[in-house]
Amino acid sequence: MHRLLHSPQTATPNFASVFHFASVPEAQSEVPCADPEDPLKLVRREVETVSERIRLSVVTEIPALSHAAEYFLKFGAEGKRLRPSLLLLLASSLSPTPTDPEMLQVDDRASNVTVDLVRRRQQRLAEIAELMHVTSLLHDDVIDSAEMRRGMSSLNAEVGNKLAILAGDFLLARASVTLAALRNPDVIMLMAEILENLVSGEIMQMTSTDDDLVSMEHYLKKTYKKTASLMANSSKAVSILAGHPGKVCDLAFHYGRHLGMAFQIVDDILDFTSSSGVLGKPALNDLNSGISTAPVRRCSSL
Repeated sequence: MHRLLHSPQTATPNFASVFHFASVPEAQSEVPCADPEDPLKLVRREVETVSERIRLSVVTEIPALSHAAEYFLKFGAEGKRLRPSLLLLLASSLSPTPTDPEMLQVDDRASNVTVDLVRRRQQRLAEIAELMHVTSLLHDDVIDSAEMRRGMSSLNAEVGNKLAILAGDFLLARASVTLAALRNPDVIMLMAEILENLVSGEIMQMTSTDDDLVSMEHYLKKTYKKTASLMANSSKAVSILAGHPGKVCDLAFHYGRHLGMAFQIVDDILDFTSSSGVLGKPALNDLNSGISTAPVRRCSSL
């Protein structure tokens, strides 16, 4: 349990072991892992190519917007890139063949260019998921008046709320162009559902009643919408892009959902158990903001 809660260098949840031991039934192949302690190494180079493509996609001729858009995407500030790692590991586990080394080269084609190779399409999906995630961070920090994120000043603290919100909108617009270029209606609907869930989850949190604040059911529903929906629906989308049958796609959805729920619950525990310096954001931030998380609800029920 300790390994799940902490990684050696940071107090964000360490899911290397979860990625390694969790599996999707009906997968067509099993990807061997030379290092059972860090299976994320299997896709690290590929995630780096996706990260570089994201940086290229947010370039703009407007200096202030360019600075804001790349704030959490530049080298050293991009975070752990958990979502692209999850999606590419899942894509590998469901693939009958190893990843072509050519896929480790950065795809520098424009976002509106349609690509045919399955792995390139899955990489585009990983890019979209990460842009959606970063957008949600920028908007959440404005809503919460946050001053720190990833061990540095939050974007809203750096450039103000208006530009931070517009930067998030810009990232979402770029993600939308890439999504449209996939030309898959089922995938487009799944990713649109993520955006709807992100908004409704945030409003659930903002409008919680006293009864909601001690309801575990309310917490789990809100957590799915704010965190797990992105992992669940994008995992299913990756499977759809590869042409897997409905049963496998549904299993991928549930895998992403369970991982997302576990991730957020552990993150909420760490808000109580770790220091600001280790977290990269203020400790007890949720509690101080009046947000009731799983630990609070559990204590309230005792």
